[in-house]
Formats: sequence, structure tokens, C-alpha cells
Amino acid sequence: MVLPPACVRLLSRNFSKMHCFRISESTAPEPGEGDDSVDGSTPAGPGREVMALESSKQTLKIFDGNDAVQRNYFRAITVPRLAKSQEVLEAALRAYYITEDPQGFQLQALPAPALAGDSGASGKVWSGGTTQEEGSRGPGARDVPSAIRVPEAWVICALPRTQEVLKIYPAWLKVGVAYVSIRVTPQSTARTVVLEVLPLLGRQAEGRKSFQLVEVLMGSRQVQRTVLADEEPLLDRLREIRQTSLRQMSQTRFYVAESRVVAPRVSLFVGGLPPGRSPQEYSSLLDEAVASKAGLVSVSHVYSTQGAVVLDVACFAEAERLYMLVRDTAVHGRPLTALVLPDVLHLKLPPDCRPLLVFVNPRSGGLKGRDLLCSFRKLLNPHQVFELTNGGPLPGFHVFSQVPCFRVLVCGGDGTVGWVLAALEEMRHRLACPEPAVAILPLGTGNDLGRVLRWGAGYSGEDPFSVLVSVDEADAVLVDRWTILLDAHEAGGGENSVADAEPPKIVHMSNYCGIGIDAELSLDFHQAREEEPGKFTSRFHNKGVYVRAGLQKLSHPRGLHRALRLQAEQQEVELPSIEGLIFINIPSWGSGADLWGSDSDSRFEKPRMDDGLLEVVGVTGVVHMGQVQGGLRSGIRIAQGSYFRVTLLKATPVQVDGEPWVQAPGHMIISAAGPKVHMLRKAKQKPRKAGTPKDVRADGAPARGGLQVEAGPGAALAGPGGVWPAQPEPGWWPRSDRAGTGGPRGGQVVPRR
Repeated sequence: MVLPPACVRLLSRNFSKMHCFRISESTAPEPGEGDDSVDGSTPAGPGREVMALESSKQTLKIFDGNDAVQRNYFRAITVPRLAKSQEVLEAALRAYYITEDPQGFQLQALPAPALAGDSGASGKVWSGGTTQEEGSRGPGARDVPSAIRVPEAWVICALPRTQEVLKIYPAWLKVGVAYVSIRVTPQSTARTVVLEVLPLLGRQAEGRKSFQLVEVLMGSRQVQRTVLADEEPLLDRLREIRQTSLRQMSQTRFYVAESRVVAPRVSLFVGGLPPGRSPQEYSSLLDEAVASKAGLVSVSHVYSTQGAVVLDVACFAEAERLYMLVRDTAVHGRPLTALVLPDVLHLKLPPDCRPLLVFVNPRSGGLKGRDLLCSFRKLLNPHQVFELTNGGPLPGFHVFSQVPCFRVLVCGGDGTVGWVLAALEEMRHRLACPEPAVAILPLGTGNDLGRVLRWGAGYSGEDPFSVLVSVDEADAVLVDRWTILLDAHEAGGGENSVADAEPPKIVHMSNYCGIGIDAELSLDFHQAREEEPGKFTSRFHNKGVYVRAGLQKLSHPRGLHRALRLQAEQQEVELPSIEGLIFINIPSWGSGADLWGSDSDSRFEKPRMDDGLLEVVGVTGVVHMGQVQGGLRSGIRIAQGSYFRVTLLKATPVQVDGEPWVQAPGHMIISAAGPKVHMLRKAKQKPRKAGTPKDVRADGAPARGGLQVEAGPGAALAGPGGVWPAQPEPGWWPRSDRAGTGGPRGGQVVPRR
């Protein structure tokens, strides 16, 4: 399920972690991701003033190195005025989560702006022992003249070290140890460290020239890698890092990696371009918009139907320039999207690897999607988790295009699921795994497809890890996929016809298609959410908006049956008096209602979501829809088939899988979309009776010999002495055959679950 890190390549020079993992800048930082936030202390910040406290305490500004001093980023600590030097130093180290021995550090005073001419303040030093400035009484001194009063700003400095123990990590997988510890002395260089580490990791036979020592700084927003020169004195390098920032030292690791010459290559996804262009036209368009350099930039993949391309950039500086420029560029009034994409080394994937491609809509579920986005990035490889509001589903399918076997998890509502399935339909011929199974984590309001596939009515805060376990245990099922051709040409030549008809377009459907009153309610809800999106943060509120919109339309009859014509399988269908016409593919509509009903009808086959048939149902109005929602009635069964043609005589609201619009007069042709889509249905959890011990049968008789018995007339019990019938008959003797059946009417012996 996890995409192995060794199978992902991303040359991230010049790009931050936010860019490499496609994290939107508008997304709030994850807990613990802030650069300078500290629990229990005043957050750091440039020029932040420290609040005045009572006279018995004092607040000090603590810097962790020269970099923090230059940027004026500090962390404030509060200590008693009578605190000893050791206590102040320990409090300063705790502010930066430094757990090393305080004896190896000291506090160096910084001159305050008001004391810029005071040379005595700049010479003050607090160490792990006593104050070293003669005549000073330490941080707790009282009645001290203003000229020698304790400064408010201090920097933590590490004392010189003659040797120290350093952890060296291997930069490859399948190693018996996580790291090895070696002692670094003034004579230690990067070359000597590699020579010492290789035998400990079992790679000494390959020679030192095949390896190099890499310094990796794992900051909260950026990962920087530096290859150390062979003669680099390692002890001096550690001292330089500590002088720059003690916090940086805690975020730095040293890896022994295989030496390799890496040619600069960055894959840059660019979306938002005009659709339907050729590769040459896209190249010319990008040259005109961002002045890309022909010798360094080439178009590797073109997705013309979606207006997107993938660029191969052979220069890190040029890739960074294009990335920043594309994000601020608009073509034909549409802003462009830029993403840095990794390369999945599919040939290195283990044979049994089946990674999970995760799509999350952060706007779904009342901001629960944003929380899930952070959780899945922590539980899985961040390169397999994609945010749908940042480029859509296409970048994810492009990254996984060469993966031979994978699954998909969509976190969102029915509209989000339809969006991903439509992108999968267009990308199917480019995928090495053309039919990946799709699971759903429902975050929307209706979530009808999620209900049918047992994923529930909506996400309510379950543990994301348990969600992944359920996806791994889910069963694959087939679901019909339908194509709707919208041809808005002149339908009749009457007064309702349109002169400027829209070009034909195709939409895909998995759940249902509504025409009339239900689409009108969905359209009202959609428009209200677009006007005030901040209010639509809960399913309860969303359903309340639906109810209010329905109440407003109680006294507005439409007469839909007079505004359209329906053909099923080339046969004209006479419509009853209805206000809504609905084509359903799954047995759930409008947040779980059974619109077709369970009554048997000899005219129609029993509906299934993989039978290649659509059911057509009518509703008479808002009251009828409410009765269906309450389970009091079902819809009016009209037709069943695999091909339908609807003729709209006037502009009419239409909705497909919860996405509404007003369709101009013309034709709608609904037909099967080709191959069925593979969905994942959550496995059933067998209920266990409360109070029933695991070693007791359902009828109260204990099972013997650690086996469970299916009881019945003449059933057998398996025990240590053989197979015993539940009711021994005359002439019966126990057998030692545990796998067979016992007695003339032996029952079935099954292992205990």
C-alpha cells in the first residue's frame, strides 16, 4: 500500500518541501511544522516584543545561533530574577528542545540597542557553572547598577569539543541496522569516516570511491543535501553547524550514499492551458507566455483534452524560474497551474507491491478533507497523496502511469468521485494498470455511491489508519459507467429554440442523472454554496439548505412531462404527470433513499449496479420527494434499458451525480460508456453477540479441542480423542480421523475463527 521511498526519484534542488510534496501555500501548517513555534514558550518572531512581567521574574530573549541573530528570531523564556546561571541555561536549552549535557554550552550576551555603546554587556558570559564576568552577580542579582544590569538578549553557544560521537545512516534500504555510531576526532575527515563505516555496514568490498558522505538538513519546509569533500574536517563542520544554529544541528543527519553523477532533470506539470492543441502549439504557447528556453525545456507528455502538458527541464535554475513564472501567468484569462512531479521507478517496485494512490478534496466534509490530507501524507509516502484542488486528478495518474498494479482512494463527495472516475476514463489507455480499483472515503452531503459500497453515510472522524486497513481488505466489484451526450442544437424550430447553440459535449455518470425538480433543488444549493462557502461546513447545515429550497418550491408546478420527450431503446415512452425525471444506476438516491423501491414487477428486471441497465423513475414534486426520503413511497417506475434519448423542448435544470447546470433545448443521449469501472466495496464485519465468549458456541455448548462446530442433527465434535458425535448412536465408536466426519450423519468440522 505504501509507495517505497527507494522507488521514487525527485531532484529537489532549488525546490522546497512545499513544492516537492505539492502542498498548497494556503493550507495551514501541520502541527509541529512551524519554524519557530514552541509549546510552553513565547513564539519566536522578528522584532516581537516581550510582555512585561512581575518584578520577581524576568523574560529573556534566547537565540540559538548566528543565523537566528541575523534574522532576529528568538524564543522567550521566563525565569526568576534569583535564578542561578545553571537554571537559566537549562531553561534556554529546553526552549529549543536540546537534550544534550548543559556543561557543553554557555550563554553569550548580546548588546541591546539602548546599550550599543556598553562594552561591558557584550562581554558577559553565562556558562553551565558560574558567571564568568568578574564583578557580576549572575542573572539573579538585585540592586545592580544599570550599567551592569543583566541584558535581555542571549545566544546559546556550544563550547569547543575535542571529540564527539556521530551517527552515520546508510542511504539504502534492507540494512540490518538503522545507523552506526563512530567517534570523530580532529583528524577525522569525510574520507576516513566513510572508510570506517563501510565495514560496519557490510559494503567494504565495493571500495570507498563508490561512496560519499552526504549532509542532509531536514528542515520543516525544505530538505537540503550537501555532498562533503573527501578532505572536509568533520569536527570543524559540526562546529560550524552549531555556530549557525543549534536547532539546525538537531535537524541534520549524515548519510553514506553511493556515488553517482545525476544529470539535472525536473518534471514540471503545467495545467490550465487551452484544450485541443497539438504539442507544437503548446510549445509555442509556453514560449510566448513564459519564454521557455528551447535547449533546456521539452514537452514530454501532452494531455490535450484536459489542457495540460508535462515539461522536462534539464536545468535546476530554469525549472525554478519556470515554476514561479507559470504560477503567476494566465493564458486566455485562465490562470495556469504548476506542479513539480516525482518519477516513480517502476522497475524497482517489489513484485507484491500494490501502492495506494490517494486523492483528497480539502474543501469537502467541512474542512475534514484538509485534516485527512495531512494524516495520509504522514501515514503514506507523501508522493502518493494528491490534493485535487491543486491540478486535479491528472498529475496523480501521470505519476502512477507506469506502476503495474495500484489502487485508488478518493476522499470527497459523489461529485469528487465522478471527477476522478472521468479522469481515469481518459487516462486508461496510458496506464500500465488500466483498471485500478477505486475506494471511497465519503466526505460529501449525499454520498450515495459510498453508501452502496458500504463505506458509510459520511466520514465522522475515524482513525485514518483504520481507513487504510479497510481499503486493503475491501473486495473489488463492477459498477456500470454511463456516457451522456449533450447536444444543444435546435430541437424544434419553435419559439423556444435557440439560435446560437452550444457545441456538443460529453459527461460521465455513475450514480444518477436528474432532470427537473431535483436538479433545480441541487442547482439552488450549488449557487448558495458558491455565494457563501464558509457556511457550508457540515452535512446537517447542507441538508437544511436543501429542505428550505424545497419548501420554497411547493407551490410552483412545472409540468415537466410537457417539456420533454423520452425514448427508451428507440421506443417512444409516454410520460405520466411528473415534475422530475431521474435515471438511476445504483440503489441509492438523495442521501440513501430507495427511489426504485423493493416491490417486484414483472415488467422490469431486478436492478443491479453492474447489469448494464438504467432505471427511469419519475417524481410528482417536492412532497413526493420528501415521502421517498422518509421511506413512505417510492418513485413512479417508467422504463428500464441501456439506451435513452431525451429531447428537451426548453431550457431545463439537469444534474449528474450531484453536479447541476441549466441545459439548453436539444437532445440528451444516455448510453453505456464501455468498460465497467472497478470499485472497492468495504468488507462486511461479522457482528459478535455481546457477552458470548470466544470459546463458546452460539447454542451455549463449549467447543472442544480448539475447534468450532456447526451443530445439527448428528453433528460431530472434535476432541483430543478423536471425532465424537453430538448424540452417540448404538454401535458407534470414536475415530481418530480428525479431518473426516463423525457418525453415520456426521456434521462438518471447521476451524475456530
